[in-house]
Amino acid sequence: MSSILDLEVFVRTADSGSLSAAARSLNLTPAAASIALKRLETRLGIRLLARSTRSMRLTEEGRRYLDSVRLALATLAEGEQALKQQSQGLSGLLQLAAPSDFGRNVLLAWLDDFKAEHPNIRLQLLLNDSNADLFRDTVDIALRFGVPRDSSLVALPVVPEHQRVACASPDYLARHGTPQEPLELARHSTLRYMRQGQANNTWHFRRDGVLQEVEIKGDYLCDDGEVVRRWALAGHGIAYKARLDVARDIKAGRLIPLFGDWQGEPAPFNLMCPHRLQVSERVKVLHRFLQMRCAELLV
Repeated sequence: MSSILDLEVFVRTADSGSLSAAARSLNLTPAAASIALKRLETRLGIRLLARSTRSMRLTEEGRRYLDSVRLALATLAEGEQALKQQSQGLSGLLQLAAPSDFGRNVLLAWLDDFKAEHPNIRLQLLLNDSNADLFRDTVDIALRFGVPRDSSLVALPVVPEHQRVACASPDYLARHGTPQEPLELARHSTLRYMRQGQANNTWHFRRDGVLQEVEIKGDYLCDDGEVVRRWALAGHGIAYKARLDVARDIKAGRLIPLFGDWQGEPAPFNLMCPHRLQVSERVKVLHRFLQMRCAELLV
C-alpha cells in the first residue's frame, strides 16, 4: 500500500504543476519529493506525471487516479478529525462556496450565528456566481440554485421546492404600471442576469400545467446577481430572482412579487458535496442549520 506522504506529494504536484512547489508545501527537499513520486509510480507500475526539463503534466492514468487519491486523503483526514471531535466537540474547517447575492445579503449574518453556536469550526467562504469546481477549487461544499446537472455530486436539499420570482420596486410599478400576465413583460424594462457569458433572455412561468416562455429584452445586464437585485431596488425594472434572494425585500415592501397565480422557474436550493463520504458531521450540522433558517425566511 502506498504511504500517505507519497500520495500527498502526488496530489500537491498535480495541483501546483511543480515538484519543487509540492516539496516546499510539505517541508521536503526536492530530492525527497522526487523519490516519493517515483516510489508511488513504481508500486503502481504506471506513469502518473509526464515530466520534462520545462514542464510537468498529468498523464491520462494520472488524471483518473488523482480523484481517488483526493477522496482517500479526505476520508483519512475526516477520520482523524472525528477522533478529535470526540474530546473537543465539533471542530475543523468548513470551506463553503455560495452565490454572491445570497452570500452577502443573507448567508453572512447566518454564519455569524452558526459560528457562535460552534466556535471551534473555522469558516472559509467563496462568493461567486460561477459554480465552484468541488474537485479542483479550495472548497468542500457549495450552495447552489437550480436542478443539479452533475450526477457525480451529492445534493443535500435545503429548499427543494424553491422557485424564482418576478419582482419590482413600488416606485417602478407606480411609474410604469403593474403587469398582470408574463407576456406583458415585453413592454417593460427587464433586468437580465448573465451566467458564464450567457444572458438569461427567456423567463419561464407555469400555471395550471401550462408553461409560458417569455423572451425578454432590457437595457440592464450583469453577471452578478447582487447587482441585478440592486437595480430592482433602485427602480430600474423587473428582476427575475431566486425567492430566497429577495424574501427580505418582499417582506419589507421594498420589492413587490408579480404574477401571483403564475409559478416561476423551479430553482431547488441544495448543499452540494463531492462524495457522500465527505458529508462530515460539520456538513450535516450546517445543512440542518440552513434548512431551518431558510424555512423561517420563506414563511
